[in-house]
Amino acid sequence: MAALGKIRKRGVALVCIIGLGLFAFIAEEAFRSCEATKNQQRQQIGEVLGNKINVQEFQALVDEYQEVLKMSQGIENFTEEQLNSIKDEVWNSYVNETIIQNECKKVGITVTDEELQNIMKEGTNPMLMRSPFVNQQTGRFDVTMLTKFLDDYKKASSNPQLAESYERIYKYWQFLEKQLRQQTLSQKYQSLIANALVSNPISAKMAFEGQNQESDVLLASMPYSSINDNDVKVEESDLKSKYEEEKEMFKQTVETRDIKYVSFQVVASAADRNALLSTMKDASNKLQSGANPAEVVRKAQSQFPYTGIAATRRAYPADIAAKIDSMAVGQTTAPFESKSDNTFNVVKLISKVQMPDSIEYRQIQVGGATVEAARKTADSITTALKAGADFEALAKKYGQTAQSQWLTSAMYENSGTMDEDSKNYLNAINTLAVNEVKNLEFSQGNIVLQVTARKAMVDKYDVAVIKHTIDFSKATYSDAYNKFSQFVSENKTIEDLEKNAAKFGFSVQQRKDLFNSEHYVAGLRATRETMKWIFDAKVGEVSPLYECGNNDNLLVVALTGINPVGYRSLNVMKDMVKSEVIRDKKFEQIKAKLAGVADIAAAKAKGARIDTVNQITFTAPVFVQATGASEPALAGAVSALKQGAFCKNVVKGNGGAYLFQVIKKAERQGVKFDAQTTERMLQQQASQAASRFIQELYQKANVVDNRYLFF
Repeated sequence: MAALGKIRKRGVALVCIIGLGLFAFIAEEAFRSCEATKNQQRQQIGEVLGNKINVQEFQALVDEYQEVLKMSQGIENFTEEQLNSIKDEVWNSYVNETIIQNECKKVGITVTDEELQNIMKEGTNPMLMRSPFVNQQTGRFDVTMLTKFLDDYKKASSNPQLAESYERIYKYWQFLEKQLRQQTLSQKYQSLIANALVSNPISAKMAFEGQNQESDVLLASMPYSSINDNDVKVEESDLKSKYEEEKEMFKQTVETRDIKYVSFQVVASAADRNALLSTMKDASNKLQSGANPAEVVRKAQSQFPYTGIAATRRAYPADIAAKIDSMAVGQTTAPFESKSDNTFNVVKLISKVQMPDSIEYRQIQVGGATVEAARKTADSITTALKAGADFEALAKKYGQTAQSQWLTSAMYENSGTMDEDSKNYLNAINTLAVNEVKNLEFSQGNIVLQVTARKAMVDKYDVAVIKHTIDFSKATYSDAYNKFSQFVSENKTIEDLEKNAAKFGFSVQQRKDLFNSEHYVAGLRATRETMKWIFDAKVGEVSPLYECGNNDNLLVVALTGINPVGYRSLNVMKDMVKSEVIRDKKFEQIKAKLAGVADIAAAKAKGARIDTVNQITFTAPVFVQATGASEPALAGAVSALKQGAFCKNVVKGNGGAYLFQVIKKAERQGVKFDAQTTERMLQQQASQAASRFIQELYQKANVVDNRYLFF
């Protein structure tokens, strides 16, 4: 009872303690939840119609597409530009697929498994023709080949040697099947839109006349350029009125940013160039004196390896190929510079020979318990063949088919390395006469070789090339970095950058409307961190110094403007709006000057230039020589008047104001109206217009693209 009494006395305190404990527990859970949400948001690469995709999901799609390209195009490694293109394709595909699937769901459009099976049975879809299951006899996709493969795929899992190759083909097919389903869905939706746009005989007749009714006119032109801009008074109210009139033109669906930047590329100094030139001269002297070309090229660290195999001109860089045409055999050049790739070069033409570009050959590989045994067997095979034995029969005796195969120059001449065995093997193939047999000895055995055909004799060159980029030294880069770093540290505002850039030998450049979907800033590689800074900075801020490009560029950026989603303000678009207002006011001045003009002669008296313009049609804008402008409005006005009529209403064009008289109107010769043909053409045009529906849907999809944060 005493204990209960004490608890009652301290009841308020206990309630507070328990309450604080519960609050701490709830707060901790809330904090964890918020942190988890933030982590998820930090991983989000984008969003379409509320569907979020994180970086892992997107990377999986990119990896999948890379594997497809590797298999379908035989590419093993991708350049940075190719990878950027792949990521763009994957993103655009994801956005389009999400939008189409959403629209199709609204109207109940689907692609059933039965439809997909029917497409496969038909076997003519171009996408299916990229699969490994094309019947070479029919030239069509063969669903039975696919069925057999899928059955073999299940069995292959028990064979590790087959499993990997089967898995690659299976994943490739899965990708194609997914793309085929999406393509079919998109085509069905596009067909729905296109079939809602129909033509009729009346519109067909109007379209035919618009294309084929030609008019010749006497045209009176008064260009806007005849009035000085300074003679046109523009009020603020004029600008506001024009802005409201054309406001939809200034709508922006994606945020962009305006920047000013200073970029400096580090290049080799005079000392750097001289040091490299000394090395190149030494290499040139050694080649000229007859030193081993492979050794000289290797020690000079040439970017172009020496293989010792004669190759066609296409195997060499363009600057080297151009040089060897004018060289004599045995000649070595002095070092010369190639501006196109910023290199110093030395070239020695060792030999020039006529050789076949394509060679058909067959061979028997000979092994044995020992190398000596293999040599003995190969000798007996060679002797038998030279005595007239049948090549295929001998090959069969040793468990081989000796099937003939073709070797082209392109298959080996771009090889970066060439071991001695490969060199001897290729030289033998290239130099053997048709039906000649040769026994080649290798460390592991012998090959008995026979050339069966030679085609396309071409010039081939054995050339030693020393090519070296004119690089800057560490000292040169350090000097450039220190200078640029000083410039950045002393100039912390946009105004200071612009004021002092010239003093340091730099120049400030400008870029408007930079999108975060772009891969490079200022056209430089390795600028992802710069891009992240730009889209996180505030107007007026200056970035830190960035090292970018190919480790040869220094960059500093200032953010000068943010253009948010919505309508560009009048201040941003003022120059464009002002030019439109000036054009309108000039037109009003010319219109007033031409008031009351009733014929071409009167227009000429008012100062108009008179020209004859022929073959004007409604569907084609008129290009007016006098004003240097294309004028759709003039084409429409001409088509509305009959032959002999004079247009008394001044036509407002892009480059000037116009009056005209129609002197001839006639149907184009040799063309007859066919309602059905014209209706089909209009329907096709409608279908093409409908194919652009995705652009409209994109505007409403609330697409968020944050790829720049990750790639």
